[in-house]
Amino acid sequence: MAKPSSAAAASGGGRGPAHHHRTRLLLLLLLAVAACASTAGFLLRGAMLDPCDVDARRGSGSSAAAVATTRTGAVAGNPLEFMRSKLVLLVSHELSLSGGPLLLMELAFLLRQVGSQVVWITNQRSEETNDVTYSLEHKMLSHGVQVLPARGHEAIDTALKADLVILNTAVAGKWLDAVLKDHVPQVLPKILWWIHEMRGHYFKLEYVKHLPLVAGAMIDSHTTAEYWKTRTHDRLKIQMPQTYVVHLGNSKELMEVAEDNVARRVLREHIRESLGVRSEDLVFAIINSVSRGKGQDLFLQAFYQGVQLIEQKKLKVPTMHAVVVGSDINAQTKFETQLRDFVVKNGIQDRVHFVNKTLAVAPYLAATDVLVQNSQARGECFGRITIEAMAFKLPVLGTAAGGTTEIVVDGSTGLLHPAGKEGVAPLAKNMVRLASHEEDRVSMGRKGYGRVKEMFMEHHMAGRIAAVLQEVLQKSREHSHS
Repeated sequence: MAKPSSAAAASGGGRGPAHHHRTRLLLLLLLAVAACASTAGFLLRGAMLDPCDVDARRGSGSSAAAVATTRTGAVAGNPLEFMRSKLVLLVSHELSLSGGPLLLMELAFLLRQVGSQVVWITNQRSEETNDVTYSLEHKMLSHGVQVLPARGHEAIDTALKADLVILNTAVAGKWLDAVLKDHVPQVLPKILWWIHEMRGHYFKLEYVKHLPLVAGAMIDSHTTAEYWKTRTHDRLKIQMPQTYVVHLGNSKELMEVAEDNVARRVLREHIRESLGVRSEDLVFAIINSVSRGKGQDLFLQAFYQGVQLIEQKKLKVPTMHAVVVGSDINAQTKFETQLRDFVVKNGIQDRVHFVNKTLAVAPYLAATDVLVQNSQARGECFGRITIEAMAFKLPVLGTAAGGTTEIVVDGSTGLLHPAGKEGVAPLAKNMVRLASHEEDRVSMGRKGYGRVKEMFMEHHMAGRIAAVLQEVLQKSREHSHS
């Protein structure tokens, strides 16, 4: 681990506010890594959401099923200021460390910052409160978010009084009939449905039968929006409501670390030392929950093929390492056991490293040279880790599917390869290419960072969401007056 004195010396020896802030930031990051606790990572990552000043300009289609893309320009004022004193009910299908609930919590904190009254309901809540649930609920309460039971008169009254109701994920639709019952028609005109799913099994009428009647749907990528439009029409025989595509943005905290050279170096040294990776070695990392849909098996196959190609061609490249962040040491799945067996069978134990799941991704991005986003089938709905890696000036090797195609510019900010087994060989070749050409890694990383600054910052996301909320509120008011 890097000695504290080296960081102090590099920062110029000063002891002003900037120095103390950096020291605190590094301690928090290293604490989260040392604890290997997802909850600690979340507490760090979402602690101080503060959108910058932007103006929201929206585009809308002429038909109810059209896709509207929101864009932002820069003017003074918080774009969500119009939400002050508004009562907003957020309904999540679960409260966990998965992407959907955490995104909704970020929105809750953004709304609280402008003075919105925010109420949270978790539809599928475990009978026994675990550490994660307790920590997340405590965090919401500390931000002034009221947490209610999913059922009961209080939930119904809040839904009826709310200025806006946001359902998070398709599965949350089950809450409507189960709880609101006869009151559903009164609430539908003020519902914004935030959808993140890309898998076919979410297209069930019991989940989304009310979708055509809500004020709007908000989806994370054009690819996913088009998929939902087609599947709901062809499979369920229903139409999507007005649909808004809202690309996500990087948190202010992550950008602060990504743009701090000293913080990045200290974190890089610490993580690499903990993994047994030398400073001159080359790290390819995949940072996702370990599951077949995220493609860690194909990633390791490609990594092994890449190592073989280098040996066969006798290329002079840095020693390559593969880091898989997203394991669960407490409940190792059959799939992860297969991954570890593959590593042992092919004798690459000294090059492959498994890391327990965590939301403190910044330290691992600092230690990485190339991110691999290898989600399979239809890919990611968006894939926030991709823009987080680009903030750290990392090139991205991604599957040519889903939201990744809207983030990574092939040949410029990274390289795309096919999903499925046919993508293994191309991914291996792309790994070898970046291992062999440092100038490509640097150039792609620099361009990726520029793309993040242009499109994927927190204030961009806040402005895009503000444009959607403004339009949905207007529709709701018009309906109530009609």
